[in-house]
Amino acid sequence: MGIVTTDNLVYEYVRHDENGDRVGVKRAIDGVSIDVEKGQFIAVLGHNGSGKSTFAKQLNALLAPTEGTVIVCGMDTRDDEQIWEIRKSAGMVFQNPDNQIIATIVEDDVAFGPENLGVETGEMKRRVEESLKAVGMYEHRKDSPNHLSGGQKQRVAVAGILAMKPECIILDEPTAMLDPNGRKEVLRTIRRLNREEGITVIHITHYMSEVTEADVIFVMNHGKVAMQGTPKQIFSQVEKLQELGLDAPQATILAHKLRQGGIPLPEGILSVEGFTEAYRALPEAYRVRNPYESIPEHVEESVTELNNEAPLLELRDVTYTYSPNTAYEKKALDSVSLQIRQGEFVCLIGHTGSGKSTLIQLLNGLEKPTSGLVLYRGQNINEKGYDRRALRSKVGLVFQYPEHQLFESTVLRDVCFGPKNQGLSEEEQKERAKGALKLVGVGEELWNDSPLALSGGQKRRVAIAGVLAMHPEVLILDEPTAGLDPQGRDEILTEIARIRREAGITVVLVSHSMEDVAGYANWVHVMDGGNLLYAGKPAVVFSHMEELRKVGLDVPQVTAIMRGIFGPKKRPAMDFITIDDAVKALSIEQ
Repeated sequence: MGIVTTDNLVYEYVRHDENGDRVGVKRAIDGVSIDVEKGQFIAVLGHNGSGKSTFAKQLNALLAPTEGTVIVCGMDTRDDEQIWEIRKSAGMVFQNPDNQIIATIVEDDVAFGPENLGVETGEMKRRVEESLKAVGMYEHRKDSPNHLSGGQKQRVAVAGILAMKPECIILDEPTAMLDPNGRKEVLRTIRRLNREEGITVIHITHYMSEVTEADVIFVMNHGKVAMQGTPKQIFSQVEKLQELGLDAPQATILAHKLRQGGIPLPEGILSVEGFTEAYRALPEAYRVRNPYESIPEHVEESVTELNNEAPLLELRDVTYTYSPNTAYEKKALDSVSLQIRQGEFVCLIGHTGSGKSTLIQLLNGLEKPTSGLVLYRGQNINEKGYDRRALRSKVGLVFQYPEHQLFESTVLRDVCFGPKNQGLSEEEQKERAKGALKLVGVGEELWNDSPLALSGGQKRRVAIAGVLAMHPEVLILDEPTAGLDPQGRDEILTEIARIRREAGITVVLVSHSMEDVAGYANWVHVMDGGNLLYAGKPAVVFSHMEELRKVGLDVPQVTAIMRGIFGPKKRPAMDFITIDDAVKALSIEQ
C-alpha cells in the first residue's frame, strides 16, 4: 500500500432547504481509486468542477468519504482519533492563502505549525528562515500579512507548510496568484523537497507547464479519473485534453500543429529546451531561415500609434504610500503616469508586490493617491464633490478574490445587486443578470445555488458577471483567470474581448499569464517596484525577454522557443508571441 491510497472513493455534497430537509445531492467524486507511492510527484488536472479540490480535501481529512476509503500514511481518514496525525503527515496549501494565514507577523505565521508540533526553538527558527528564503519572502519576515499582496501571501502559506516538513504535501492551485518568477521559485522548492528529502507531492493545478516533470498525472472529469499516465503519455493526446476542457504546454501544442503541417517533430515534447533540441535535429529541408531577419529594425512604440483620442483614464505623477509615518510605511507606487484610452484592451503586468493591485484600486476611487492625480474623462475623481459611487458603475472592478464580493443567498440575486443599486426595475435587474451569467458560462442549474458553495473558478465567473451586469464603460479585472481551467480561461477572455469590440468597452486586465497577455492585449504596461518600467505593444514588450526575467516576469513559451532556436545576435524590435505566430514563422510552406 502506498503513502496515499483511495479505494472506490465517493463524495456527495448534500443540499438542504431552510427547514433542514434534504433537497439535492451532487456527487463530486465518483468511484476514484488511486495509489500514490512514497516519494512520488503526482499531478492532478481537471476542469473546474471536476472534483479536484474536493479530492484534495479528502487527503488530509478535511472531508470524509461518503463511500469508499482514503488511507494516508496507514491511517483511515474516517477515524476521528487519527485526524490530527493525518494532517501532520499530509500538509495542505490552499488556493486562497487567507484561509490559512493567522498570525500578525509573517515569521510568526510560518513558525505556527512547527511550534505546535513541538519543534525545538533553534530548529524552528532555522526552518522558518529556510522556508521563507525558499519562496522569496525572507525580506518580508517582519511584515504583517495584511500588508502583502495576494501572491506574497500565497508564498507565506507555502512556507508555513514547508516548515512543518510533512511526509506529503498537497497543493491546491498554490501558484495561481504568483508572478512567473515566484511560481518557478515555489516549484523549484517543492521539487527539491520531493527529490532530495523524499517528500511526496500531490499537485493540483491548471498550469500545464508545472506538471511536465511529474511522475504520474491523473486527469479528472466529472468526479472520475478520465486519464492516467506519465506527462508524455498525457500531453501527447492534445485533442482529448482539449475535449476535457484542458490544454497542453505551448511547446507541445506548437509541435503538434507543425506535425500536422508535415514537419516530422517527435511526440511528447514538453518544454522549451525539448522543442529547441528537436527542431535543431530536423533535416535541413524542414528548417526555415531565421524569421527575425524579416522584422523591421525599428517599430514605433508611442501610445499614439494605438489611439489618438484623449485618454479615458489617466494617472498623472501618482504616488501611493501605505501606512505613512508608521513602522509599516511602504511606497507602493512612485510617480506613475499612464493613460488608458477608450476601447483598448490594456494589460498590466509585474512581479508580485509591484503595485498592480494598488494601481487599479486608484482607477475607480477605492483608494486615493498620496500625491498626483487620477482622471476619468479629464476630471479629477478625488476632487471634492465628485460622485465616486456613480464612477464605480462606469469603472467596474473584479477583485483578485471573488469571494470577497459575493454575499447574496443565490447566484442570481448576487448578480442582480449592481443593477439594483443602479435603480433598475426588478425585471431589468434579472434580465441583465441572466444575460451576464450566460455570457460568462454559468448555467441556469447554478442560478439558485449559494455563490459561496461554488468552486473557485465558478465564483470568479459569477463575480465577473456581477460587474458586467452593470454595463460598465471600463472593466478592470485583477487576475480573472486564476482558478479557471484552460477552457474556462479562454472562454472568459474571448467573451470579454468580444464585448470590448462590439460595445466599445475598455478592458484593463491584471495578469501573471504572459500567454493571456500575448493573446488578447493591444497595449501592455509593465510595473516594477512601484514604477512603470515599460509600455508598448505586446510584441514590443516581450522583445525585452532578459529584462523582464530580471524583474520576476517572463515571456510566452513560444517566444522563448523562437529565441532558443534562432538566438538573434541583436534583439529585434518585435517578437513572436503566440502559437499562431510561431506556426506561421516555422511553416515550410511560407
